[in-house]
Amino acid sequence: MSVGPAGPVGPAEATEPHDPYAPVRDRGYLKLLLVAAAVGIPVCAVAFGFLALVHALEPLLYEDLPRALGFAGPPIWWPVPLLVVAGLLVGLTIRHLPGGGGHEPADGLSLSGAPPLSALPGVVLAALASLSFGAVLGPEAPLIALGGGLAMGAARLLNRGMPAQAAAAVGAAGSFAAISALLGSPLVGAFLLMEVAGMGAAMPGAVLVPGLLAAGIGALIFTGLGDWTGLGTYSLALHDIPKAAEPTVPEFGWALVIGVLAALAATGVRRLAVFLKGRVARHRVPATMLMGLVVGTLAVAFAAATGKSATEMLYSGQSALGSLFRESAGYTVAALLLLILCKGLAYCASLSAFRGGPIFPALFLGAAGGVVLSHLPGLSLTAAFAMGSGAMCVAMLKLPMASVLLATLLLGRSGLTVMPLVIVAVVVSYVVVLRLTPAPAASAPAPAPGPA
Repeated sequence: MSVGPAGPVGPAEATEPHDPYAPVRDRGYLKLLLVAAAVGIPVCAVAFGFLALVHALEPLLYEDLPRALGFAGPPIWWPVPLLVVAGLLVGLTIRHLPGGGGHEPADGLSLSGAPPLSALPGVVLAALASLSFGAVLGPEAPLIALGGGLAMGAARLLNRGMPAQAAAAVGAAGSFAAISALLGSPLVGAFLLMEVAGMGAAMPGAVLVPGLLAAGIGALIFTGLGDWTGLGTYSLALHDIPKAAEPTVPEFGWALVIGVLAALAATGVRRLAVFLKGRVARHRVPATMLMGLVVGTLAVAFAAATGKSATEMLYSGQSALGSLFRESAGYTVAALLLLILCKGLAYCASLSAFRGGPIFPALFLGAAGGVVLSHLPGLSLTAAFAMGSGAMCVAMLKLPMASVLLATLLLGRSGLTVMPLVIVAVVVSYVVVLRLTPAPAASAPAPAPGPA
């Protein structure tokens, strides 16, 4: 007989192995899978509609509205009033609607819990006002909140006695489904949310299976709706990528340099965004309008200095990644550096006040930095593009596996060729950014009890 922490333990108890897959063998687990799959279908339809609405509003605001007001085309100053109005709408939504408009993008991605149904109107309105008006943020964070909130709310409406753990699993599956096709592959979306959940140590392995199932079904729903409507899937993808050469020794040296530079740049972006966020929170509506004015002014300055459209600097950069790669020869080094500077500062302002996700602007900034460095000896364009996007992504998100997958699968076969370089750049950036990030402050010890 052995002695355990709670007293004597018999031989049978001491030798009985722990079964980590016991929840999967439970009869209720199959029901959980079916519920997650069934709820994921309407969630994907709503997520698709949200993305379609965002993409429809962009040309409406920046092309059709100026013409309706009598302009031949959008005047160069057009982004300024639009983004100030966006700041007003977002600020009022955050202040007056439940849920505060969703997750703060300056805090990174979170899967800490699905929002209640009452918070979803504020999440949708704040995201629409941010993304369609030109804030430098992506749609992934609102989609995660929207998918999780709808799935968990629907599960609880269908079964009011559902245990909290099962409801949380269905909510997580809804998030998996909503983001499944956005990043180019359901596998990338699943890995992203697995890493986000793993950082919070909140999701056991058995709960990930409903999420994987929902991600696969979600990708099918997105593809079907995209074909049926003719709108496409709004998926992150690059086309006509030339075949990449095998990595060289100088490029491995460049991977170290790119990793360090991305970590330094992302640390500066994050610290400035967090600094601004604290000031914006004190005066929500006027400060959010001021951040909109900053983003709009930066877009106008970029357009005036380069002769390019202001929209090339605005938005998340998701749709501009392809043109950045294909038409990199059309950018001078000076224009690229100005684009990185203006979009980086607009990214800080957007993170501090608006609502959206941090992934796509980080990918774009890293890729643009890689294009600049590709003008130097010993570094090819494809390798620099992939290393820069992966290194900047991990520096902003601290998700190494998802960052490697995003940077490599984005480029298809060429991405697989340069994957060793991307891994080195991502690991270096990840380690450096963690060294630059201060450790969380330890909580103060409880005072010792005094004499009775």
